[in-house]
Amino acid sequence: MDEYGQFSDIYDEWAQEMTADVPFYVDLAREADGPIVELAVGNGRVAIPVAREISRKVIGIDRSPSMLAQARERVAEAGVDVEIREEDMRDFELEEPAALIYCPFRALLHLPTWADRRRVFERVAAALRPGGRFAWNVFVFDPKIAASFEGRLRRRPDGKTWEWAEYDPTEARIDITAYTEQPGKDPRRLSLWWINRSEWEGLIDVAGLEVEALYGGFERQPFTEASREFVWVARKPA
Repeated sequence: MDEYGQFSDIYDEWAQEMTADVPFYVDLAREADGPIVELAVGNGRVAIPVAREISRKVIGIDRSPSMLAQARERVAEAGVDVEIREEDMRDFELEEPAALIYCPFRALLHLPTWADRRRVFERVAAALRPGGRFAWNVFVFDPKIAASFEGRLRRRPDGKTWEWAEYDPTEARIDITAYTEQPGKDPRRLSLWWINRSEWEGLIDVAGLEVEALYGGFERQPFTEASREFVWVARKPA
């Protein structure tokens, strides 16, 4: 089932506000001496500029056929070297160990259980070369922000889509319904499961990785109590 296919035709509008992550992942890719992999590559929003800036191949992995169809078209139009693979990030394997694996735009929050997340982290650890990095970003859950969004229809920055959010604290889950053009029209739904800092550190530890850095934003600013984004970089011990 391609549950993310329902967002494929509005993804550009949906992701419009997220642009600051691209230079961050470009910089990491420039520092990588070896294969580079993007998990949850979607329509190539990040992988294409990364490949363009570093003039090297990026392997993009995703399980959504409709998003990958867009990615293939955009890769061809851009003339960059991005190899598209339809795989689940919980089960991916590489022929050659990677120097960098990254997962942008909070995509790890689509994983509903600890077992799912652990599988991904263990697959990443197995796919990295010694000294290789794993980077990702996710939002920091804030109950005050959640309370302000709960049960409230809000227009997204693109001006074309609307969002309705419901929170289930017992499941640490956010259920989002998106509408296009006007509220109530053409609903699309997805869920995200948040976890806290210690749980991310636990996943890093059980996978045999080490924390290299935790930033509070894409300009590598320190993580503080006021930070609204986790930007993690982990490393496989050399």
